[in-house]
Amino acid sequence: MPKDYSRSSRVVEQIKRELAELIRLEVKDPRVGFITLTDVEITADYAHAKVFFTSMTGQENLDEILVGLRRASGFLRRELGRRVRIHTTPELHFVYDTSVEEGTRLSALIDQAMATNTDVEDAAANDAASDVQDEEDQDEEKKA
Repeated sequence: MPKDYSRSSRVVEQIKRELAELIRLEVKDPRVGFITLTDVEITADYAHAKVFFTSMTGQENLDEILVGLRRASGFLRRELGRRVRIHTTPELHFVYDTSVEEGTRLSALIDQAMATNTDVEDAAANDAASDVQDEEDQDEEKKA
């Protein structure tokens, strides 16, 4: 069964690809240097696009990055209009994506829970082995 690949999906992928290249190669603002685009959502009329990004520095310099992106948005929109052939070039709205940080946090919690669970299982196994040893010692005392 063929995968549904609508026009809007193709436009979103092209916008994401072109914006990533523009930011990497054309934007000279140092505040915008270390970001990665994670997703783009576009309205049905192509008038607005939410551009989700994450930063290698985390939320540390988020305000500065957002200022840099907002200042570059006019340039990015103009260049996007030249590269992507659609009737309306969307207005760009940049949104910080916390999903990567949340995923890392949840992964650490899972690792911690697994380590705790392993410690509890090891302690239970040691207690069981100790109980068996105590029973064997008691049996030997009775025989003697």
